[in-house]
Amino acid sequence: MISFFFGKCFFYSRHFCSSYMLTFYYLNTYSTDDFKRAFLKNKSISQTADDAVPQPVVLIDQDSDRDATIVQLSFGDRLGALLDTMKALKDLGLDVTKGSVATDSSVTQTKFHIMRLGRKVEDPDMLETIRLTIINNLLQYHPESSEKLAMGEFFGIKAPEKKVDVDVATHVIVQDDGPKRSMLYIETADRPGLLLEVIKIITDVNVDVESAEIDTEGLVAKDKFHVSYRGAKLNSSLSLVLVNCLRYYLRRPETDEDSY
Repeated sequence: MISFFFGKCFFYSRHFCSSYMLTFYYLNTYSTDDFKRAFLKNKSISQTADDAVPQPVVLIDQDSDRDATIVQLSFGDRLGALLDTMKALKDLGLDVTKGSVATDSSVTQTKFHIMRLGRKVEDPDMLETIRLTIINNLLQYHPESSEKLAMGEFFGIKAPEKKVDVDVATHVIVQDDGPKRSMLYIETADRPGLLLEVIKIITDVNVDVESAEIDTEGLVAKDKFHVSYRGAKLNSSLSLVLVNCLRYYLRRPETDEDSY
């Protein structure tokens, strides 16, 4: 779950490059052999291949705490203290101010409160970097998770066997959320840079994004955006334009961005 506030003119095409460069950086930094060595060196960090692989979930929440961004990660009951994840976040220039672990049924949820320069993280580029960093660490220390993550196809030891059909999995809905804003719901196949791509499409049709919640649940991204147009909720015509643009683009990810 990622939520943030920003102006509509913040996004330009350069943001796409940074996300994909980050993906290739991870690909070059952590090879398949690195993952195998980490797995064989300490099998306690992952379960045997005979166990059913749980669904990994990465949530980044900026609503629950006024001052900090909350990062929450779960992968069944397989996660430990995640000291390496904390270090990776600190290497991004972030301060981890608090951490906690909770168990709900058979799922262990690890939560971090993070800040940047004394404030919650508001830069969408950094939010996507945080998401990719967490997933990268999950792939490094729990390589079996690669078959449950879209990015396992890029730099995991085993690509997902069942791919998400974007035509079936993609849903876009706009609903009123009071007189001054609307709620945009998006569910689609996850991929690197998806957050920045979606935001660019929204802002290109002159819609303001006030806040958002982004969930990465295995192979699927589930996003909620509070949006408005000139300080008011979207009318039916603008809602239809926005929905059609997003559906067209998300169902055809290889389409040239200028064609919609």
